[in-house]
Amino acid sequence: MDYQSMLLTGFVALYIFMLAAFAGFEIIGRVPAILHTPLMSGSNFIHGIVVVGALWALLNASNLTQQIIGFIGVLLGAGNAAGGYVVTERMLEMFKPSTNTKSKE
Repeated sequence: MDYQSMLLTGFVALYIFMLAAFAGFEIIGRVPAILHTPLMSGSNFIHGIVVVGALWALLNASNLTQQIIGFIGVLLGAGNAAGGYVVTERMLEMFKPSTNTKSKE
């Protein structure tokens, strides 16, 4: 298979992005609020996939503008992944029993 035939054109890439955004919105929009925290905790790996995609874009950049966009993508994806774990940890802390050391008199 020829390498040139595997390249995505701008419209195909935009179509794939729009399809993924719509599918994600439809799937996440139907999740009940009570399940949001456990699902968020379990799905933070998706942000890792975003980082991998941004790294791929950065490594295949051919000019400075593409390199800047790829770097910003890696930076935002990594921040989103780290922030997702931090927020999930804080939310899960709310469900742990409190350790009150004061004695009742």
